[in-house]
Amino acid sequence: MTANELRKMYVNFFKERGHHEIASASLLPENDPTVLFTTAGMHPLVPYLLGEKHPQGTKLVSVQKCVRTGDIDEVGDDTHLTFFEMLGNWSLGEYFKEESIGMSYDFLTTCLNIPKEKLTVTVFEGDELVPRDEVAARTWKSQGLQENQIFYYGREENWWGPAGQTGPCGTDTEIFYDLGKPSCSVNCGPACHCGKYVEIWNNVFMEYHKKSDGSYEKLRQKNVDTGMGLERVLTILNGYTNVYETELFLPVRNKLDEIIAVNETKLSEKSKRIICEHTRAVTFLLGDSKKIVPSNSEQGYVLRRLIRRMIRHLKQAGIEKNVLCKLAKIIVEQYGCLYEELRENELFIMEQLEKEYNLFNKTLDKGLKYAKLYFDKIGEDKLLNGELAFKLYDTFGFPIEFTIELASEMGITVDVGGFQHKFAEHQKKSRQGAEVKFKGGLSDQGEQATKLHTATHLLNGALQTVLGTDVFQRGSNITAERLRFDFSFPRKLTKEELDKIERIVNEAISKHIDVLCEELTVKEAKKSGAVGVFDDKYGEVVKVYTIPGYSKEICGGPHVRNTSELKVFQIMKEEASSAGVRRIKAVIGITKTF
Repeated sequence: MTANELRKMYVNFFKERGHHEIASASLLPENDPTVLFTTAGMHPLVPYLLGEKHPQGTKLVSVQKCVRTGDIDEVGDDTHLTFFEMLGNWSLGEYFKEESIGMSYDFLTTCLNIPKEKLTVTVFEGDELVPRDEVAARTWKSQGLQENQIFYYGREENWWGPAGQTGPCGTDTEIFYDLGKPSCSVNCGPACHCGKYVEIWNNVFMEYHKKSDGSYEKLRQKNVDTGMGLERVLTILNGYTNVYETELFLPVRNKLDEIIAVNETKLSEKSKRIICEHTRAVTFLLGDSKKIVPSNSEQGYVLRRLIRRMIRHLKQAGIEKNVLCKLAKIIVEQYGCLYEELRENELFIMEQLEKEYNLFNKTLDKGLKYAKLYFDKIGEDKLLNGELAFKLYDTFGFPIEFTIELASEMGITVDVGGFQHKFAEHQKKSRQGAEVKFKGGLSDQGEQATKLHTATHLLNGALQTVLGTDVFQRGSNITAERLRFDFSFPRKLTKEELDKIERIVNEAISKHIDVLCEELTVKEAKKSGAVGVFDDKYGEVVKVYTIPGYSKEICGGPHVRNTSELKVFQIMKEEASSAGVRRIKAVIGITKTF
């Protein structure tokens, strides 16, 4: 089976069952500040999972491009990826557990012809707060699964959410494919990592709301959110042992092998996989409609890390010339028909890869000089301590393998254990920082966040009025305390410009204007002058929010009913976000002296 056949089969299966197809959203989530990237198909649907009416109805299906960064260091094995496509279907208060499980089982066994004996599932075992999910277990049995194919696990395995401290959450049931390997022990099951089981689908049942006191109450609108990894399923269906054997990676792998042959060099299998995987990820990130660029913070930092990791592995093979653009061009050609933004932004992709390559070359050379200094000062024990090895990693981006290779050329060994200790400390601090930074999310769509969402529309309109219509949104982040808005502009704004922007927004607030919402086709929205990322791939209906005289945007919401609810708007800071992108941070409802 080809990837395109699987995409079409999945979408058509659910369309035949009353679902409406929606286009893949940007890799930069608009409605969820808990994550840097769109990590699942549910992120673009946050407002609708919380009760907003979706213009396409209550049953949806999509193929969503996603990026997950938690397993970057695992890339190169058989299954872990940073970029992937997620097949997903949703019920927004329509059907629930029985129907969802029934359709999943039907698709797997009837459409994909997977024998039911190869399936294993997990369900929530229950605890003192939420009972055992007997409905899910009973439904699986009714489909024909035996007791020994159903495993019960706790929250770590079979519970989703909330994304923040409070909000929607619930049990899930995960579906695994049994590869047929021997059990590793008497307790072997889907939760163990011996390689016998591969997760292929997850059905999340949002039926609870976690309150601030830690208790749970039932939601009025129960939702289903499912996700199936295209790459993993394609690997299984074709009998391959890893995702890199699929057609999704063969074109870029062939180009890489061609480059290696021309350079008469060698590269390990893991390095080849990392380069191929990261090529796909960075091409999609750079080609995204919101055009992120490599930088030293947030999404741009992850993008930079991926690009530099590719460069390091290429240099290990002695490939000194920049071949990143040649590799990225393969991805554009391969996916351009499915994701038109790649073709539209091809020049931008190539420009950024060229810039980042040249920039890192300077950093790499400097790092090599420091490495030589460290090596020259080593005593008779010929051992580079873990702290210095970590400095090379943290400051210059040298992976431990790269440092070990450099050291071995001079007869020096590296204290890998000491490095791993410092690296573990670094990861712990990073996770703690992320937990503080991204509190909120699905639970953070309260009254204040809703007001700030409307304020970003007024700000966007004011920016275009003051700076020109070439200005466009490059990203936003909303918490309960403030809004952050990134936009394309080549220079620092003057005080006069900032004052004028602020004045326009406050003028709209003072006029007590009703915020209007209408559902239009993409063609109608374009004709009406609405601002937004237009994707007429499926000819879908979109929501357009209008603040007459000030703003007209495609958006999922939520929004206030009247601008007067914002009270007052104030810009707190204007700064550079990355090359050609500026950032404004602002608040509403309070007055603060600069």
